[in-house]
Amino acid sequence: MFKRSLITLMLVAISLWTGAGRWVAGAADAFKTFPVYTDAKSADNHFSPSGWMGDYGDLKVNDRWRQNPHRGATCIQWKYSAKGTNKAGWAGCFWQNPSNNWGTKKGGYDLTGAKKLVFWARGEKGGEIIAEIGVGGITGKYADTDKVSEGPLELTGEWKKYEIDVTNADLSYISGGFFWSAKGEDVPEGGMTFYLDDIRFE
Repeated sequence: MFKRSLITLMLVAISLWTGAGRWVAGAADAFKTFPVYTDAKSADNHFSPSGWMGDYGDLKVNDRWRQNPHRGATCIQWKYSAKGTNKAGWAGCFWQNPSNNWGTKKGGYDLTGAKKLVFWARGEKGGEIIAEIGVGGITGKYADTDKVSEGPLELTGEWKKYEIDVTNADLSYISGGFFWSAKGEDVPEGGMTFYLDDIRFE
């Protein structure tokens, strides 16, 4: 009887880990907080901000910014000059798994059971506008199973918590764990700077 119970527990554990870097959340009531970013180089971080889009030449990022993080030692600083370097008129970034994965590689996470995407954001001055922010939307051979986003968001000069409802989304395969985009027309002369921290699924 003991051996049979032990084998059953081992099979359950194996079923929650499918290998190839894919994490399975399991039943909805068993979902635990799944971080995208907590602190620079944290072992808890998932996905990488590697999918620069649009006028990517107008972007600069520092994911080790130490001045006034929301929590912990660091936050992410983004600078968008909106000079139109690549003539797109907009710019943004996808957090991907693995890095630079536009749906050509396996690497999605099963986030079934997550109810919301939570993140903290602030602007350098306040009034900075993010056109769209959310999760999913990567296409290709290994496409995300869904996309959920909100926007536009007008940031304040202080840290503010944002939540996006993902209760009804199909998050069974997500390699684009988080993204943001901004329009050049919304950016004042001289560009804009904003900050992100504590990005996670709950």
